[in-house]
Amino acid sequence: MLRGTQETEIKLVAPDAADARRLLRKAGFRVARRRVFEANTVFDTADRGLRQANLLLRVRETPGADTFTFKGPPLAAKHKTREELELTLSSAATCGLILRRLGYVPAFRYEKYRTEFRLPGTSGVATLDETPIGIYLELEGSPRWIDRMARRLGFREQDYITASYGRLYLDWCAARKIEPEHMVFR
Repeated sequence: MLRGTQETEIKLVAPDAADARRLLRKAGFRVARRRVFEANTVFDTADRGLRQANLLLRVRETPGADTFTFKGPPLAAKHKTREELELTLSSAATCGLILRRLGYVPAFRYEKYRTEFRLPGTSGVATLDETPIGIYLELEGSPRWIDRMARRLGFREQDYITASYGRLYLDWCAARKIEPEHMVFR
């Protein structure tokens, strides 16, 4: 099943998961999908050609809902907007094997716990992502919706993050003088 063609989103740093949940509830958001563990594997060519072209191939494993995602290059703006094509998988392992047979290699793994929230009567989605490098709120929807919801949650445009989790992890490692490996829970 093919889903989506474009995503527009931002990330916001939250001090901790409990505060983020309280903030979302206070703003009227309700849990739409309970907290689940996600294991993501980004595939690339051996020479990292996809990364250099700002393209992404990802296999995401979650309980009962594995997905394969292609993301195109992001447009430069205050929100990250890029083409996103997703397929629901019957087997993440088989998809990974197909990608390997086509010459792609696992380049980066990252994990997170994700809870999805929705505000009744609106079309966007807010997610609470608990990662090994911090807690993030992600707002995805129209640019106007994102700006309204960010303000409603008490954030300003200068708080917007458009970097990927891969980039955030590399920056986190550099700040701590740690050799990057994979962004996984220990």
